[in-house]
Amino acid sequence: MVGATAPLSPFIFKMANKIIFLDNIRSAHNVGAIFRTADGAGVSKLYLGGYTPTPTDRFGRPQPEIVKTSLGASTSMAWEPVAAGEQAACLRTLQAEGYFVVAVEQTAGAISMYDFTVPSKVVYIFGNEVTGVQPELLAVADSALHIPLHGHKESLNVATTVGIIVFLP
Repeated sequence: MVGATAPLSPFIFKMANKIIFLDNIRSAHNVGAIFRTADGAGVSKLYLGGYTPTPTDRFGRPQPEIVKTSLGASTSMAWEPVAAGEQAACLRTLQAEGYFVVAVEQTAGAISMYDFTVPSKVVYIFGNEVTGVQPELLAVADSALHIPLHGHKESLNVATTVGIIVFLP
């Protein structure tokens, strides 16, 4: 059919209520890769918390590393910066809007991603490459989940982790 569009699959529709919240990510390359993955997964918005690099600098100029690694997704995805002191309040606002907030972190009480049922409206918090999700954000989260690892390394790159988690059915 020329000019017709295929209906959205139930999987894509479910993805539309997923938000990514980045907590103090250091690497602009990771942020760009996350934008690209979020676009492909149908994530509705990214919150860039603390000192996470944004696609544009304070003068409105594009951030080259993010633009390059996102392959343009940084210009088409919805995003919002969140100041360091406002991150917990932002998450509480999302909870008040009906979102279930999940910290992706290796912490006491975290459940395996294989045992997690994705809610219809979810915010995933991904933390700093070295220190993880801040304790004050963990305290706001409704739940925590982790990716079971089988090798010698204790963690994955944050952009890789995002890619695994946002495609959970």
